[in-house]
Amino acid sequence: MIFAIVGICAVLAVLAFLVPRLSRHPERGTQRTLGAGSRAGGKAPGILGRILSKPFRSSSKAVGRSGSAGRRARGHMPF
Repeated sequence: MIFAIVGICAVLAVLAFLVPRLSRHPERGTQRTLGAGSRAGGKAPGILGRILSKPFRSSSKAVGRSGSAGRRARGHMPF
């Protein structure tokens, strides 16, 4: 699972750098999927729910950060 998230983040960062506008749809789709996993894990009772939903929340943040970093790097390009 960790390798999959790292791969998705890398692909989104490259996609955001090359075509910033077209990178938003895959980013949002990935965040929507991870959000559904977080909500499903959060339905477990008590502390178990927080433990099960945390990896999905942190992965969603990482996807958002990698996409925005790619777009930000593209904005700093001189041409």
